[in-house]
Amino acid sequence: MGQFDGKVVYITGLARGQGRNHAIRFAREGAAIVGLDIAGPAIDHATYPSATADDLTETIGLVEGEGGKILARQGDTRDLAFQQQLVADAIEQFGRIDHVVANAGVLTWGAVWELTEEQFSEVVDINLVGTWKTIKATVPPMIEARNGGSITVISSVGGLKAMPLQASYAASKYGVRGLAQTAAKELGRYRIRVNSVHPYAVDTPMGVADTEAFKAFETPWAARYFPSMLDYHPVASTDEISDAVLYLASDGAKAITGAEFQIDMGHSKV
Repeated sequence: MGQFDGKVVYITGLARGQGRNHAIRFAREGAAIVGLDIAGPAIDHATYPSATADDLTETIGLVEGEGGKILARQGDTRDLAFQQQLVADAIEQFGRIDHVVANAGVLTWGAVWELTEEQFSEVVDINLVGTWKTIKATVPPMIEARNGGSITVISSVGGLKAMPLQASYAASKYGVRGLAQTAAKELGRYRIRVNSVHPYAVDTPMGVADTEAFKAFETPWAARYFPSMLDYHPVASTDEISDAVLYLASDGAKAITGAEFQIDMGHSKV
């Protein structure tokens, strides 16, 4: 018996990294998984490797290997009609959606006055507007079903403490934080809890294989803004993030909404 037996979890950005790990962990606890990933280059200015269609196929196999059912498609969170259709098909196949993990996101680097228009607008469109479209697509059937549930929005420590050379990312993640707070106030009456998770560095391609990140960390004037309190644990595992995500969706967190859950090695307090 798993703690999410009979539940259905909708996850964006599940082809690899945090999203994949969330899907596997929920499936291991008995949940059916619904999800999407662009599974290709989302932006031309990323300096870390993109997820691929093969990654998405692998995630599907890993979820099924845990005994989980999964409906996963290649698609873009910016496409509201796509998400609405995926939700409709999920309701037809599984009968419900109980929990949402708005995980998909991208990162680009550059000084605020040097970012291109695409570097700013595309990051905000994916990270913030895409998250809003995820909520817009999933909430109506959750309300109609009257089963309650939860929404967990993956923000960032950059949504609590802005860092240099990340203007579009920080703007988007601060926006996601506000979006989650508003949704928590509006959805509490429907027994739907909304919380945000704020990681720092995570052991994913985006977190540890970004060439521009290494340059930023080694730039003397910028480097002072990046340290955390836990020098001995500079990078979180995907399981550490999933632990928080599963907890916030669980009955153990039934009194928690509007929370900003930090998994940042104390970085936001430095």
